[in-house]
Amino acid sequence: MRCPSCNSLDTQVKDSRPTEDSAVIRRRRVCVACNFRFTTFERVQLRELTVIKRNGRRVPFDRDKLVRSLQISLRKRPVEPERVETMVVMEHLRQLDDVAYVRFASVYRNFREAKDFEAVLGELSGDDDARLALLRK
Repeated sequence: MRCPSCNSLDTQVKDSRPTEDSAVIRRRRVCVACNFRFTTFERVQLRELTVIKRNGRRVPFDRDKLVRSLQISLRKRPVEPERVETMVVMEHLRQLDDVAYVRFASVYRNFREAKDFEAVLGELSGDDDARLALLRK
């Protein structure tokens, strides 16, 4: 914490107490350089997750939107709906259901040609030679 008197960064906390509602911590501090005493009030600041779109625009992360997309990719697949709620990462989707993973990846990775699907199918099979052969076609 920077001293308001001399701008030194070398300060010590002498006393810490929560406020009455426990939302803020009151700290008594002293500057080691100039012996100035001051009080700070600290509160938790939560950071929101941000998604950076392809065009560079930043939007707040919307878990519900991701879950809806996963539910669409899992439509008519033998997967319990309860499992979707706990899984919001592509690797988990890949482990859960291959077809749903390919559907979701096609939108997420913006597939433009059939070879994009072939490359993902090669990834799923784990056959690197087959995947490279498919990419060369």
